[in-house]
Amino acid sequence: MHDRAMQALYALALQPVAETCADKRSFGFRLFRSAQNAAQYAFFCLHHPQSAPWILEGDIRGCFDNISHDWLKANIPLEQSVITQFLKAGFVFEQALYPTDKGTPQGGLISPILANMALDGIEGTLDERFPKMKVHFIRYADDFLITAPSKEVAEAIREHVRKFLAERGLELSESKTVVTHIDEGVDFLGWSFRKYQGTLLSTPSRRSVEKITESIREIIHKGAAWTQEDLIRALNPVIMGWANYHRHVVAKQTYQRLDAILWNMLWKWAKRRHSNKNHTWVARRYWHSEGTNNWVFRTDAEKLVRFADTKVRRHSMVKLDANPYLDRNYFLARKKRLRKQTPWSQTRLSLFAYCRPTFGL
Repeated sequence: MHDRAMQALYALALQPVAETCADKRSFGFRLFRSAQNAAQYAFFCLHHPQSAPWILEGDIRGCFDNISHDWLKANIPLEQSVITQFLKAGFVFEQALYPTDKGTPQGGLISPILANMALDGIEGTLDERFPKMKVHFIRYADDFLITAPSKEVAEAIREHVRKFLAERGLELSESKTVVTHIDEGVDFLGWSFRKYQGTLLSTPSRRSVEKITESIREIIHKGAAWTQEDLIRALNPVIMGWANYHRHVVAKQTYQRLDAILWNMLWKWAKRRHSNKNHTWVARRYWHSEGTNNWVFRTDAEKLVRFADTKVRRHSMVKLDANPYLDRNYFLARKKRLRKQTPWSQTRLSLFAYCRPTFGL
């Protein structure tokens, strides 16, 4: 605990430097930025009829595990002895100590900041190497998209990024780093971006839908002998979390489809519990009327939320030039506005607690 406290203290000191020097279009592990900001900016870069149609989908192989210690010690503004201890601390798993000769220790409080600082600079080098060419950069942690006006330019960008990463001991994943046309679609952070007859749609990706479906199936299978209240308590946080994450894209039809899948799973769950009862009895036992909806899965104490209960709305984009440590009034006003827009989703604002001393909140 003493080691983690010391690392947190140095992280608090290093973070203002990291925020000030960061790429403007880096959205992962940063204060008051989110995956939704990355998705919104990607939409801005791709939706126009004249937007660059080619996209380099980038993924860095084992980013946290392979960052060069020599590069970090030479470029991160921390005491050499301190950063060496952080990097060489290793990690304990199942009562065994695993040393770290490269990369940043998994679970380290300062590791995301170090990784971001190692990757910062890609945006600036792209602006210098490919000026005025509709080359736009969007990064979330070690995943990134780069738009390009042609496939040849996208290939050149891939080689440029490869050289940038090599200096830091990193390399691109060959299988996950591909050049794709927007008409074929790209997946990024759980969303699919694709143009249909010139119109860009951003929707929950097929893989994301499959994963939430499997998660719900596992919970219902595990809860075969649970009470209805316990099952609802287990399902609600999963449904609300996934729906809230995707509420800023075109998700209405996906929500409705998932509600239908969920209803079928719950019907099978109820029928297995009462195989000797008819359909009417089962329906009256577990489902009730509420307004115009005759199929509300609920008890007197708990009610199952539906995916479609989440209202879809466009995300409010953060100012790319804003700095949490310099633009206090902007972020306070933004926080207030987000609370009004999504009053039940206060957990997403938890990062403000991290800056409580700075903001005086």
